[in-house]
Formats: sequence, C-alpha cells, structure tokens
Amino acid sequence: MSWSGIALNVAELVDVGDHGTMRITAPIRLLPAAIRAREPHFPLFLVAALLPILLFPFADLDGTPLQRLMLPLAVTVLVVESLLALPSWVARIGPLPVNTLYRWLGIFSAVAVWWPLFSTHRPPLGWHVLILAVPSVFYLLTAVRIIQVLANSDHVSVRTLCLGAAGYVHLGLTAGLLATVLQLVDADSFNINMAVLHEELIARLSYFAFVTISSLGYGDVVPASPVGEVFAVLLSISSTLYISLLIGLLLSRFIASQSPRQRSRQALEGGP
Repeated sequence: MSWSGIALNVAELVDVGDHGTMRITAPIRLLPAAIRAREPHFPLFLVAALLPILLFPFADLDGTPLQRLMLPLAVTVLVVESLLALPSWVARIGPLPVNTLYRWLGIFSAVAVWWPLFSTHRPPLGWHVLILAVPSVFYLLTAVRIIQVLANSDHVSVRTLCLGAAGYVHLGLTAGLLATVLQLVDADSFNINMAVLHEELIARLSYFAFVTISSLGYGDVVPASPVGEVFAVLLSISSTLYISLLIGLLLSRFIASQSPRQRSRQALEGGP
C-alpha cells in the first residue's frame, strides 16, 4: 500500500488482488470557512444527539401514540441534524463519493426506525440486525467526521465544545447498537439481569455502553461471554482514545488561536 498526493488531497492505493487497485481519495484538511459556516448547528446537534437517550425511558411501541412516536422522531431529528451540522465529505472510494454513502446510510437509519410502527409482526433476525447495524455505522462515521472537523477548526468556542460532546454521545450510541446486535446474534453475550423485549434491549445495552465509556461500571449489565468481554475492552479503549484526541485537539486549537493575539498585544505594548 502506498500514499500519493499533494495540496488538499491524499490518495491511498489499496490492493484488491488480481482485480487491480482501488483508489481512495480523501482531503487532508477542511477549510476553516466551511466549518465556521456550520457552527450555528453545533449546539442543536448536541441536543439532537442527546434526545434519543433522554426519550428511551418513555418510548414504548405498545404505549400511547406519543410514546410510540418518541424514538422514531428523535432518531429522525438526529439524522437530519447530522447531515446539516457537518461539512460534506469530499472523499471517494473508487467512483463512489463517501458523502453519498453517508447520506444514504442516514436516510436508511431514519426510515428503518419507523418500520416497527407500521409492521404487524416482529422482523426476522437478519432484518433486525441490519436495521441496527446500519445506524451504528452511520453514527460511527459521524463521530469520525466530528474528529476531522475539530482537527481542522482554527479556534475553540462553546459551539465547537458542543460538537466534541456530540461526538462522545455518538460513540455511546454506536456501542449501544452494536452491543444489541451481539445480543441478538448470541443471547449469552451480556447478562442483563432482567427479561426485556427487543425494544427494551436497545435501551439497556445503550445504558451499558454509556456506563462503560464513562468508566463507571455499575455491574448490573455485564459481559457474559468472551465476545462480550472483548467488545467491552474495545469500547473502553475507544472511549479513552476519543477523549485523548478531543482534549489534545481542543487544547492545540486554543493555544494556536491565542498565540496571534498574544503577539499582537505584545506589539501594541512594545514588549519583546
């Protein structure tokens, strides 16, 4: 595998066997102006990311119409805000623009969450796994995009802090959905200590995910198989790496934005 490219683009050549190579082109940096144009969306983006978590205890597919609508509406709002708040992906995988793939993943996630409301029977296992796996990929790509935006931002503000927090929430949402997929495929992956329906399973394992990434570990939901234990370890490592990246990026941007101001102040004061 080799890297080539100059200026704003870098290309990775990935060997795909006898069929040749597939070129993946991605921008090294985003223009700060493009990030500033999206900044007004960042606080609302954080609110939208928190909305599914806040509504989990009240959502019920067998409850009142309002309870049935809570979670689908929350996920739809989150998907829409994800597409509005983040600058478009410029990367390509062969002929496929990554931004197109990202948008279709978002559209599928927003549509699939409404499916249980209009279905009269429980979906087959394969379909249930798919409608959980696709949103988890979408949330994970969103978290990666947030890191890229923060890495290319030229300043730190309350709005950029909101974006960083939204990325942390997306990491937990991704982990909750992936843990649910594991539990559906292998019911012994996690010990939940209570009998739950499939809909409640997402809420319980999302709770487990956030407890794990925050290093609390209450012990009421625990891994019960080697696969579950490996998942918990990887989740702990991922959350630690994300926090480290987030703090490092924000500090570096804050220091970089303060240095020109300090030099201007010293020049005005006649200092060295």
